[in-house]
Amino acid sequence: DGAKQSTKHMFKMKIAATAMLSTILYSALLPKPSSAVSSRTIASFIASSIGRSAPSLATITSSRINMSTQTPEQKQSLIDCPTIALRDGTAHPAIGFGTYKVGFVPASASSVVATGGLTNEPQRTAEECVTDALNSGYRFLECAEFYGNEQEIGKAIKASGVPREDLFLCSKVWTTTIEKGDDAIRAQLDKTLESLGTDYVDLYLIHWPVPGKHVDAYKTVLDLKREGKVRNVGVSNYAVEDYKELLSAGITSEDKPVVNQIEINPFLYRKNTIDYFQSEGVVMQSYRSLRDGKAMENPTLISLGEKHNKSPAQILGRWCVQHGFVYVPKSVK
Repeated sequence: DGAKQSTKHMFKMKIAATAMLSTILYSALLPKPSSAVSSRTIASFIASSIGRSAPSLATITSSRINMSTQTPEQKQSLIDCPTIALRDGTAHPAIGFGTYKVGFVPASASSVVATGGLTNEPQRTAEECVTDALNSGYRFLECAEFYGNEQEIGKAIKASGVPREDLFLCSKVWTTTIEKGDDAIRAQLDKTLESLGTDYVDLYLIHWPVPGKHVDAYKTVLDLKREGKVRNVGVSNYAVEDYKELLSAGITSEDKPVVNQIEINPFLYRKNTIDYFQSEGVVMQSYRSLRDGKAMENPTLISLGEKHNKSPAQILGRWCVQHGFVYVPKSVK
């Protein structure tokens, strides 16, 4: 039991360390934020870090960072993180906690397929991980039907005591549900709402543009928005052609997607695609912002980190927010 408690405490320390990396990455590197990011919120966010010396790279990357390294001010700074205005004026947090493969790894996930079902990933529950994330100051949670852990996330939300109005909850409807049509999509959203313990989500995304199905699915989600179960509607993994297919199907400017979630990082930067969506007023959410941790030994990132006294993760996170993208890191540690 003692060993189990020690391991659990170590995991909590790592979640807090991840949050700390997120909260202090704004204080250096580039002189001013993208105009897409609220100047008021980012100003107060940076102000909360003024006067603090940044931890050394060795300290940041240590696997034994103590929970005390995240100060109350840093937690509040993450709670009050910068926001990006959606088309209707909704303040979308510029940083959130991703929950893919948190507590549950889908059988069709690439890592499972590649290893034949074998994985060395920590077996923590999503409830434990999200509890640590909420305790560290995260208020935007990125969820999905496919992730298979929304019920556990709901438990963490309920136990946290964080008021619903202080949370920004995003979920996504998966391809197999999209293929089944209107009734299945409605049933899935009801299941998501029940699992998360809420009567609405702040943002609901079409997870993939299923050929021949995604336009009707999008229209169904628009109906769910009108019914009050969804506050904003977006898409994920959409190319320009997929988006134009929506528009050609009669989606009006008022009902266009407010968000497109795609992989964005300095190693995969689809400039033409990003520029097009941003010109349409679509906010870009970035997944794999940290490249699943595979770029932490990159010489350029290490060099920049040493120059600015930041970690490679901080460099990548700052790059993401600086460009006006929503930054969604995650950790199961």
